[in-house]
Amino acid sequence: MPPTPPTGELRVVGDVPTAFGEVVAAEFAAVRQAGAGKAGDGRFRMALSGGDTARACYEHLATIATIDWAAVDLLLGDERCVPPDDAAANQRLVRETLLVPTGGVASFRPMDCDDPAAYEALLSSQPPLDLIHLGLGPDGHTASLFPGSTALRAPAASLVVRTEDPTGRNPLPRLTFTFSAIGRGRLVVFTVAGSAKHDALLRVLDGEDLPAARVRAARVLWLCDHAALAG
Repeated sequence: MPPTPPTGELRVVGDVPTAFGEVVAAEFAAVRQAGAGKAGDGRFRMALSGGDTARACYEHLATIATIDWAAVDLLLGDERCVPPDDAAANQRLVRETLLVPTGGVASFRPMDCDDPAAYEALLSSQPPLDLIHLGLGPDGHTASLFPGSTALRAPAASLVVRTEDPTGRNPLPRLTFTFSAIGRGRLVVFTVAGSAKHDALLRVLDGEDLPAARVRAARVLWLCDHAALAG
């Protein structure tokens, strides 16, 4: 039996992008069914991440025929403070992997590093996000919540803050969801793939006080492949 994460469920899978797509498709179907039953409006609201694993997940997600992208609202959980077309921009990754291949979505709201208050107002004005996608950095960070950063101490009422990695290992200033914003999600899904993430994953599973280990939400699911778990 693999170790249990601090909160939620650890699911060891053969292929992380495939497993992620299955989870998103199932959650989308549940939201659509609830909307048809007048328990909601049928719109699926999801916050996205960045990085190589996220790219692979979204490239696969774009191929799933059961997702009606015209009913999907996309947000970002964090962003680097770079121009929209910069190779480091998460919004560019989303456009390349999801918006262009699927022909568009109901809405996509990129982050503006010059106006964190606007993004916080957007989150506050909408129902809880149905799914928040997170990754895991080698240092244990998630979103742009870096070890030792001031973002870890953001007030409970704060949902979006500017932040930087105090060690300088992750360059560029960022905008990020706080723990409070992540905690508002109905389901938080971590995707962890490859042996390069092995040490960070084990540190989380061992109960070390890393940013990723502090995430709390109604449901938290860790999707990890065998390489990430076994090294």
